[in-house]
Amino acid sequence: MSVLSAPGFPEREVRARARTAAGSIFPDNAHYGSTLFGQGPATPETPAADAIDQARLVPPVFVPLRAERMFDLGREPLTGDVDLSTTIGGLRSTLPIYVSAFGSTAVADGDLGVAVAAQAGAAGVPMVIGENIVPVSGYGRMADEQQSSLLRRLTEYSKRAPDELGGVIVQQSTEDADAEVWNLVYSDPASEQLLNSGRLAFELKVGQGAKPGLGGMTLIPRDRAARLSMQYDILDIYDPAQAQVLRSATPGTFTKEILRQQIRLMRNNYPRCRVWVKLPPARDVADAAEVAWAAGADAVTVDGAEAGTGWAPRGFLDHVGLPLAECLRRVAGRDRRGHSLLVSGRCWEGTRVVKCLALGASAVGLGRAALVAADENTDDGLTNLLAAFELELRLLISALGKYRIADLAAEDIWFPAIDERTR
Repeated sequence: MSVLSAPGFPEREVRARARTAAGSIFPDNAHYGSTLFGQGPATPETPAADAIDQARLVPPVFVPLRAERMFDLGREPLTGDVDLSTTIGGLRSTLPIYVSAFGSTAVADGDLGVAVAAQAGAAGVPMVIGENIVPVSGYGRMADEQQSSLLRRLTEYSKRAPDELGGVIVQQSTEDADAEVWNLVYSDPASEQLLNSGRLAFELKVGQGAKPGLGGMTLIPRDRAARLSMQYDILDIYDPAQAQVLRSATPGTFTKEILRQQIRLMRNNYPRCRVWVKLPPARDVADAAEVAWAAGADAVTVDGAEAGTGWAPRGFLDHVGLPLAECLRRVAGRDRRGHSLLVSGRCWEGTRVVKCLALGASAVGLGRAALVAADENTDDGLTNLLAAFELELRLLISALGKYRIADLAAEDIWFPAIDERTR
């Protein structure tokens, strides 16, 4: 043991910073592109678990909605009588679940992302295609180009999706705007089937859970740094012997009026598309959501601090942004004008999904869980995960004496006394 050791002092972390300087504030770059990063489960060394995890679902004794359903059916209702279909940001879905965005990381940018797209399409649940794919790997519409992951995912989803169900949502960040991603997708023949059936949406990315307040961050080959230095912040934070440097983009600049104008431009320029807006877990997230809905957004997506697998400083992953429970507390009561509130953050099983729905969410996103499921079984992994969700949701919702998503409410949840502030 070092003579400088002291109980509770993070000596190992300090020594790592002394060895590797600025590079030490990020996860190990040796795993960049092959590992998902983000907030994991609570440990003694990390912040407390989200209040949603600590809450419990509480079925009642008296179930008047079950009695109503019994009279409608002429028999006692069963778990199979729970209606899980819903509308998510203007898109019809078989479940109150959608696939969240994952973008240009190598984990999702190849066959794994395409496998997720195929299975999400077949299941009839909406899927978001994340940002930064085109700036990193191009679009691939020309005959002599290889199709990008974006185009492959869009095509595979369209091929498998049932008529009138699901939909694809294409996300655009400040980097994508420079690459005119929405223009490329909107004018592409591959999008025509989705456009004709009203199942294409564009999502304006204002921020994300993994690093609220920061723009996209990627590691690029050192020999590309000079060419990109006029457009991005290039930080040479690693040993010169390594071939990587950090490329950091702007998150964009937003005021209430800028957000309103962005949404109006989306509606005017892409009239055949639904409009989604993705917000970070910021302190004014409720105000931003209300502005977006008032301006005509079909859906507002809110990442809790637990959400996101982006390349980000560890301090952001563990200590920056509101947890999902607090985001829901602040946003759920605002006037959404009949449109959707979508949330994501460590939702991999049914109880957390039902809690989020009861706290005001319209649907819940699967990010890391969808990728892990497809990685386990590229043919049926996500399909099997969604089947597990379907049964679990039916059991949980019927136990609460309810048979529609819209009937779930805060009365269905109990929070421990230490977390009464989350009610």
